[in-house]
Amino acid sequence: MSADKPSLSEVIAMQIRETGPMSVATYMGLCLSHPREGYYKGADPLGAAGDFITAPEISQMFGELIGFFCVNLWQQLGQPKSFTLLELGPGRGTLMADMLRVACRAEGFRDALQLRLFETSPGLIAEQHRRLEPYEPQWINSFDKVGSGPLLVVANEFFDAMPIRQFVRTDQGWNERLVGLSDDKLAFGLSPTPIPPTTMPAALADAPPNAVFEVGFAAGEVMSRLSRLVAAQGGAILAIDYGYGRTQTGETLQGVRRHAFADVLDAPGETDLSAHVDFEALGNVARNAGLAVQPLATQGEFLSRLGINERTRALSAANPGSAKDLEAARNRLVAPDQMGDLFKVFCAASPGLQPPGLSA
Repeated sequence: MSADKPSLSEVIAMQIRETGPMSVATYMGLCLSHPREGYYKGADPLGAAGDFITAPEISQMFGELIGFFCVNLWQQLGQPKSFTLLELGPGRGTLMADMLRVACRAEGFRDALQLRLFETSPGLIAEQHRRLEPYEPQWINSFDKVGSGPLLVVANEFFDAMPIRQFVRTDQGWNERLVGLSDDKLAFGLSPTPIPPTTMPAALADAPPNAVFEVGFAAGEVMSRLSRLVAAQGGAILAIDYGYGRTQTGETLQGVRRHAFADVLDAPGETDLSAHVDFEALGNVARNAGLAVQPLATQGEFLSRLGINERTRALSAANPGSAKDLEAARNRLVAPDQMGDLFKVFCAASPGLQPPGLSA
């Protein structure tokens, strides 16, 4: 790396030398979103040649069923003549393309649709444009650009990439974990000053020594802003991600590179960083904004209730040669030992709406 263009690791080290150790959230933000060397500013991370594969890349059925979900809510809203469909972190555009292929069969849906995409990766934006150009998408970097009509938000594997802060239980209380330098290499350490105990959830009062508590302030802020918009304009927020239904301790921050786990401090900007989502915390934020939070479902429950088994049979009947592949894809999405239980489905909606697939 040339002297006038340092690597991200060097940029982070220089910042630590100048201003001291940084929070895990600051480190994650730099690794994922640095304007030049950030992970999401680089090449396409998805697929076999990338670092991970998401549900929409496994089967078209995933997006088709979410398309049905959105049509159902649009109809419950009274089929407004104009509404916004916003996807957070749309990847290659595969999910939205599959959603709209189904949803736009509903009379009036396409004419009413205002498609917005929240994305920061130039490479992925190009992919999204290629797949979604017929729907006239607009890319936004601020939630105040979503329009004034009803708002439907879809976020698949978005909140797990939001920066988190970590706190460790010590003899003094809860001390924040920081990223600093040891022998000029990135290393974890603890702030010497514990945070006020009143700032921690009461449920953590009996946490054992060395317990780790992760806080998604960034995810909470995004949920807060979207919830206020939906509360004012009508609509719903659908988030599908791996996470837990109750606020709890446990270290979940992880790095993935080339489909294998990697050290989170190794190769900043080249490793995908993520952490499990605290859905209870997001639910509390949405409720405070006036939304009704639906019971948390597993991905397997959600897709099964929406009809993935029936869709698998229909596609298999139409494409007999692909029946085994379709069944394998269905199993990967819904089986408890694959993605079915690990991934959760969260929905916060305007009071009175009944989002499909979220109750037995």
